[in-house]
Amino acid sequence: MTNTKILWALPVILCIHCKSPQKETPNNPSTLQIVDAMKNVMWNGDLEGKIELDSIQNKSGLYGIGPQSFLTGELLIKDGISYLSKVTSDSTMSVERNFQVSAPFFVYTNVTEWKEIKLPKDIRGVNDLENFISSITQEQGPPFVFKLTGNASHAIIHIQNLPLGTKVSSPTEAHKGQISYSLTDEDAEIIGFFSKKHQGVFTHHDSYFHMHLITKDESKMGHLDEIEIGNMVLYLPEEIETSSNHL
Repeated sequence: MTNTKILWALPVILCIHCKSPQKETPNNPSTLQIVDAMKNVMWNGDLEGKIELDSIQNKSGLYGIGPQSFLTGELLIKDGISYLSKVTSDSTMSVERNFQVSAPFFVYTNVTEWKEIKLPKDIRGVNDLENFISSITQEQGPPFVFKLTGNASHAIIHIQNLPLGTKVSSPTEAHKGQISYSLTDEDAEIIGFFSKKHQGVFTHHDSYFHMHLITKDESKMGHLDEIEIGNMVLYLPEEIETSSNHL
């Protein structure tokens, strides 16, 4: 082979291993966007912002969750609107619409078409919900966003409130200052992300879920720890394959 032919072939060989950049495509749950990882925050103390939420260009049907940078609040994007909640006291919080915020890890996607799923009456708590969603979706399916709307008979949410300057090298240290709030008989919406492959990335190591709850009046929002479901409706992205008997 001549030198000219060798030079011509080299970029072809190299490009066999090239990957095209992933595009954000609305209504395709397989294009979930993941920024950094929860474990880097909890174990390595990597608290600085890795994404500015206002840098997300496509806000049509945008959903996302994560903590605020330096673990000083909770973030939720619901249908293109960004919310920030912060601790104001042991019993009160502030919730504001705000895109001028950043997160040390974050997961988000765009969904504009949803399908309603009949939620059996015996689905009452977080574990029930996790098992139910797992049972009606594909075992090896893609991670996806989901939502529930309706009445929460009881719920416990928390807001990260790490004192400024705190060094973090474990989950215990990361949760220093965290405040929990008890909610009763609230009309609310829950935005969650489900995956069996991302524990320690955007879900905790012992869960396939990461969920944030916001009340209908937008006065309370935080990471959902516990719930007693009252009368709620579950929605999954239209493209997620599910058992037909629950539609």
